[in-house]
Amino acid sequence: MDIDIRIGKESLTINIENPHRFDLTQIIRNIIDFGRKKGLDIQDLRVEQLIPRMIRGVAGCEGGCPSNAKNVAKEGFGNFNLSYVEGGILKAVYSLSNGDPFEIKVFPEFN
Repeated sequence: MDIDIRIGKESLTINIENPHRFDLTQIIRNIIDFGRKKGLDIQDLRVEQLIPRMIRGVAGCEGGCPSNAKNVAKEGFGNFNLSYVEGGILKAVYSLSNGDPFEIKVFPEFN
């Protein structure tokens, strides 16, 4: 499973070996550090709560059923615009104060 973080045109990819056992602290640290490199403080966006929801939603799709991801998108999260993309991909977009999109995509492990 991969998480793609995009701020404007820059991106960071984080690989998740096991979606049922992952190091959330390290994932969040990588995302926050990436934001800082772009001059942004994204700590208040609550990505530490959003990322596990997205991972669980996509992990539920790896067996072929997109219902978990669709439910996560339907429930929404804070000021993020969540959407389900064909193939079990979850996408969350937040508009930053500078106008750039902060985008998170979680991709299932395609076998």
